[in-house]
Parts: sequence; C-alpha cells; structure tokens
Amino acid sequence: MVESVKLMHTIEPYYKWRDIYSAETDERSPFYKREYNEFAYTQKIYNYFIHPQWDDFGSSTLYAKILYVDYSTKFAVIELIGEWNDCLHNDIMFFKREVIEPLIENGIEYYAVACENVLNFHGSDDCYYEEWQEEVSTYGGWICFINLFKHVEDEMHDVGIQFHVNIGPHLNEVHWRGRKPQHLFDEIERRMNSSVRQLRY
Repeated sequence: MVESVKLMHTIEPYYKWRDIYSAETDERSPFYKREYNEFAYTQKIYNYFIHPQWDDFGSSTLYAKILYVDYSTKFAVIELIGEWNDCLHNDIMFFKREVIEPLIENGIEYYAVACENVLNFHGSDDCYYEEWQEEVSTYGGWICFINLFKHVEDEMHDVGIQFHVNIGPHLNEVHWRGRKPQHLFDEIERRMNSSVRQLRY
C-alpha cells in the first residue's frame, strides 16, 4: 500500500477513450475548459504528487477523472484516486455537489465509478449516498463502485453505503480497460442481474 502511494505520480487516468470523449471539451461537464500542465506536478495527496491529468473537485485527498459520458444512454464512467475521507473532509459532499450534480442535471442516470486507486476509505454517514441514489433511481438508474479493495469495501459496509450504491464481489475484478464504454455498461448490468438471480435462489 505504501509503495502504491509513493508511485502515485505515475498513475495516469485511463486515456484510451479520449478519442470519443474528454471532459474538458464537453460544454456540459463540470471540468469544461480545464487546462492541464503536463510539465509540472502541482497536485498532492498528503505529501505525494499525483499525475497532472487528475481533476481537483474540492477534496484534499481524493481526485477524479470523468472518463466517459454518453448523454443518449445516460451513462458516465468516473475514475478516482487517493484516500476517500468522509469523516474528516466530507469528500462525498464535494464529489456529489461538484462532479455528480452537474451530470444529474444533464440527465445522467447510470454511474460506474472505478475505484482501483482508492487506497483507503473513512466513513461518516450515508446521507449524500442516499440522496444520490434517490435522484437516479427515480428513473431506473444505478450507481456502481467497481474494483474496490477489500478493506475499502468493508469500511463502506460499516457505514451502510451498500444500501444506496451497488458494491460487492460481483462488481470487483471488472476488466474494463481496453473495452468500449458500452461493453462496460453491458457487463455491469449482466453482473448485477446475475447477483440478483443468485440472491433469489
């Protein structure tokens, strides 16, 4: 885990969908017209620099990248990096208000949040998760956190986030890099439907 933190400056947000979507050129994106300095590292998580392509949304320890948005299918993929700390920094409030709400306002109902680079989670309460879930489930949408570390997933369970966000073993080890976004959408739906069938029987 410590080694992962030391190497954070080398972890770049997934970039192979940039030919079909980039948040900084999307007029409806919260990161529209954002500029990036590829020659200087300025953003940090604690004392560790991170790659300049990650987007700051108000948290001091958690950063995001909107990798893909399709307004016709109402689907978004967001990648996160850092420490998710609701207890001290209320990260979910910043994430919900600054990243998610602009997407909801533009009709996005399905959210895949890639969490492979979320190293720790410190929970507080589930109010913002419940609010997010209520806003998207009205239209049949869903929120999925994919590829969580086991200890991060356990911490989220302790707070009750699983009652509002789809998390669990069926959404871990999702091999989404190198695939088309629509294939990821289909894979997540398949996994969720399979999990529901298993619970029924």
